[in-house]
Amino acid sequence: MARGISGERAMALLLASAGIAHEREYRFNPLRRWRFDFAIPMHAIAIEVEGGVWTQGRHTRGSGYIKDCEKYNSAVMLGWRVLRYPATEITAHCLDDIKQLMGK
Repeated sequence: MARGISGERAMALLLASAGIAHEREYRFNPLRRWRFDFAIPMHAIAIEVEGGVWTQGRHTRGSGYIKDCEKYNSAVMLGWRVLRYPATEITAHCLDDIKQLMGK
């Protein structure tokens, strides 16, 4: 990830540079207010950028982690494939994973 760019911004730039159509803040469960950071609905691929990994952010504290587990398990039960990346690790390797799931 380029220095000074947020993880979500870096992911948006990667997806755009690869020409991968995606939606931001995609609401995937009609019964809950959950949203994916990025979604490729045609392929049922969800991409979550996890922040605060080293700073005890929401995703790494107990209650936040438990809520994330509930969200991700619900997504899988609805047929989504969820990719999770720490904000500091958004690099070209993410595109390789995404393209593999897309069958490219």
